[in-house]
Parts: sequence; C-alpha cells; structure tokens
Amino acid sequence: ILNGIDEAVWNPQVDPLIPVRYGADTLGDKALNKEALRKRCGLKQASGPLLGLVGRLTAQKGVDMVIAGAPALLARGAQLVVLGRGEELLEADLKALALAHPGQVHVTLGFDEALAHQIEAGADCFLMPSRFEPCGLNQMYSQAYGTPPVVTSTGGLADTVTDAGANVSDGTGFVMSIPSQADFDRAMDRMLQAWAQPNHWRKIQVNGMRKHFGWPAAARRYVAIYDGIR
Repeated sequence: ILNGIDEAVWNPQVDPLIPVRYGADTLGDKALNKEALRKRCGLKQASGPLLGLVGRLTAQKGVDMVIAGAPALLARGAQLVVLGRGEELLEADLKALALAHPGQVHVTLGFDEALAHQIEAGADCFLMPSRFEPCGLNQMYSQAYGTPPVVTSTGGLADTVTDAGANVSDGTGFVMSIPSQADFDRAMDRMLQAWAQPNHWRKIQVNGMRKHFGWPAAARRYVAIYDGIR
C-alpha cells in the first residue's frame, strides 16, 4: 500500500455528502444513491450498470480508452457519469458523447466535492484505466463504497485492486494486463458478465468494502518493515 485514505471522510457509513449512508451489511441502500445520482445528472432508467469516472481528463488516466469504448457499452444498456477537467480534446469528445446520448451520459467539467462523493456512492463501477499511476486514491475510494473499479495493472492500482476472475473469493475489481483499448474492452466485457450475476457482483462489492486502506493499516505495515530491519 503506497498511501492511506481518510476513512473518516471516505466512508459510506458516515459520509455527509451522499444522500443515503450504507455499509457492507446494508448494500441495498446503495441503489438509493444510484437513483439520486441519476436524478441529479438527468439520466433515464436503464438496464445496465452506471459507470463513474472522476479525475483528470488526460490520456495518462486512460480517458481516451473510455471514450472509444463508450458507444459499445452504452449500446448494451450502460450509463456514464464523468466529473473532471483536463485536455481540451478529451473534454470536447466527452461533451460530444453526452450530446449524442442524452439520458445516458452526463459530463461535468470542473470539480465538485459533493458530486465526487455521490458518484463513488451511486455508480455501480468506477473507471480508472490509467497508463501509469504511482499511487492513486479513487480506486481505494471506490472499493470502500462497494463500487468495483476497472483499472490497469500498474503502480498503486496493481497494489490495491485484486482481479475478480473466475474465482471471486477475494476479487475486488477488474484488472487490465496492459493499457490498451483491446484490454479495456475485454475488462469491461468481464465486468458486464459479472454485473449480470447479482450474487457474484455482491461478493465483489463486499470484498472491496472489507479492505482497509486507512493510515492505521498502512502504519502497521511500516512498523513491521522497520522491526524486520533493525
């Protein structure tokens, strides 16, 4: 673990910025946050998962892969909510995507702390296919909120997300081997297959929510390392 998160702030059981608080034992209430997010963003009811993306809109974050893969995902019933600022071309492409898919795609250019929390709580899946990521925080936030992330096996993402393969005993998200469009599309296909199996999906959610990324856990690891070398 390369960093810790403030669990007193990024915790769906106590988060003051989300409409309905919930935990691993009350995951049904997460759906109420999803409906609130849809209402805030003007999204229609849909059969597929609501995908969230919060962060810098740059190629480093793999936003171009999300844009390229979005039409196929939207055609399968998914929805997309994006919050961030970044490269002008990517911003323009995202705005065009939202215009082409009203009721399915919402894009907010800027930063809104409350909306960031509401996306983590209301989305079904968080998209973070970074080309490199020394640490990363949103993949940890999303697991805490029962929002399995799609990430690339790089840096802090590889350290903090466990791939949910055929055996979901400890899987917490969907890990791409390399940062390529083909790998992103395959990871999203695996995500949709898992989403179609409610018990399977619930297990992935709970696995992520029961992980601990706060400073107490990180501090214990540091102490163990120092004790081992002195």
